[in-house]
Amino acid sequence: MKKLDAKKDVRCMSCSACEVACSQAYYKRLDPSVSAVQIAENKQGVVRPKVCVQCGKCAKNCPVEAITQNAKGVYMIDKKKCTGCGKCAEVCPFGVCIKAPDRETATKCIACGICVKVCPMELLYIKED
Repeated sequence: MKKLDAKKDVRCMSCSACEVACSQAYYKRLDPSVSAVQIAENKQGVVRPKVCVQCGKCAKNCPVEAITQNAKGVYMIDKKKCTGCGKCAEVCPFGVCIKAPDRETATKCIACGICVKVCPMELLYIKED
């Protein structure tokens, strides 16, 4: 399975480069709130990027089956089938499935690697299981 992951032994410096790159790539604007990578503090007080682990909860809760898993294990949203109900975003345990108010369809991480390329700490990487 192909997925975005973060190194455990490298600290995030909260520069937001990953969030900005993702929002710019998919929304054509610098808006971290619509990024499929979110920088957040965990329960231990450590700042880490929250990433999609391809758990499939979004797909299981999509009433029109617009989210399916591809051959590499990445859950993809079919924009032609998506009704924009936002149920996928509601159930995402990491808050990285996004239904922006100004978009008709939802978006999520597709393990494209844009965030990996811009991370100055080299914290993010694409993992293949």
